[in-house]
Amino acid sequence: MQSDPNISSTAKDEDLSVRNSTSSLSSYVPNWMGGDSSPMTMSPWNQTSPFIKSPWTKFEEDTHQNLPQNFLIGSLVREEGHIYSLAATGDLLYTGSDSKNIRVWKNMKEFSAFKSNSGLVKAIIISGEKIFTGHQDGKVRVWKVHPRNPNIHKRAGNLPTFMDVFKCSIKPKNYVEVKRNRTTLWIKHCDAISCLSMSEEHGLLYSASWDRTFKVWRVSDSKCLESVKAHEDAVNSVVTGTDGMVFTGSADGTVKVWRREMVGRVTKHTLVQTLLEQECAVTALALGGSGSVVYCGSSDGLVNFWEREKQLCHGGVLKGHELAILCLAAAGNLVFSGSADKTISVWRRDRTVHTCLSVLSGHNGPVKCLTVEEDKSPAGDQRWVLYSGSLDKSVKVWSVSESAFDLNQMVENQQYKSQNENVKWDSIPEAK
Repeated sequence: MQSDPNISSTAKDEDLSVRNSTSSLSSYVPNWMGGDSSPMTMSPWNQTSPFIKSPWTKFEEDTHQNLPQNFLIGSLVREEGHIYSLAATGDLLYTGSDSKNIRVWKNMKEFSAFKSNSGLVKAIIISGEKIFTGHQDGKVRVWKVHPRNPNIHKRAGNLPTFMDVFKCSIKPKNYVEVKRNRTTLWIKHCDAISCLSMSEEHGLLYSASWDRTFKVWRVSDSKCLESVKAHEDAVNSVVTGTDGMVFTGSADGTVKVWRREMVGRVTKHTLVQTLLEQECAVTALALGGSGSVVYCGSSDGLVNFWEREKQLCHGGVLKGHELAILCLAAAGNLVFSGSADKTISVWRRDRTVHTCLSVLSGHNGPVKCLTVEEDKSPAGDQRWVLYSGSLDKSVKVWSVSESAFDLNQMVENQQYKSQNENVKWDSIPEAK
């Protein structure tokens, strides 16, 4: 089994390696317990341990009982492997791990499962009636739900298809060199799939790989339309916009922007811009604000972002983690960053200003994947259901509100309240 550019394939709960990361991977212990951590661990929603309580807990309970909060709903645990991928649709959640099983959960209970020929399911994406899974062996597998029995998932094929591989292999021009003295068909990935992304509007599936390329597939007939040599190292993430723009992030430390064009009947992607060049690896990308903001997570624990309305001008950096960012997700005005420090930071965007609302703690291992769905229960405020998968072999389910009280504002208010109390106390004449 090959090693992940971001995570060791044999990673245990405390065993994590990150390519090009400048962070030291040590045990995560809060400052106020004698360790090093982000100040965001002081969040009133921090659930690291039942015996660890935030200094602000009583203030939050006394003053903000009626405010929307972010909290843990429950955990899904099946001791069979580290969780590497998640996908949600409606009330169903698909989980992929380093076992050969893809499991389906409904209402916090296991609903179904199906098995692939390759372990380490690194990516899952759902489009209509089809489920696409990306694997360590470089293949994208296609699944369909049985029309009369939703518990049954049947494999509908692979990308590329066997027939396309056969036809392509006849012509020598279809072989490309991937390493010295090693060639393969251009329509095949020769290393692990790291990420999948779907352009629903155009019916295109994008697959990114450690082989330094991303490939473009037409969903309707499973044809590989293009293979793009995108980076000098493993491609860790690919995301597609609604306007033909595609973004890729790599272990080579760069984020690139590509424009999709139709040249006759041929799909062609052209490099438009390089947004970021750095020494540490780019580990995750996400589009937020209805596609108006590009977020990039890196192995140094930082999240950079660019504003598309300002011609992809760099908007700033979000600092909330001590260790590598391993995954990103966005929904509404919220952005979620999962890290090797075992926490998830929840950020709210107000135009160009980002505020850390809370830090979700509870995992015992690095947070490897995130996915989010709208909470349609009549709660009165805009809420989201956030799923987080970890190398501790569990998936946690969180309820998150866009109206949650700002952690930093809470602290400032408490300090202001204490200062006012001190002024009042000093103004009282001494009793005689």
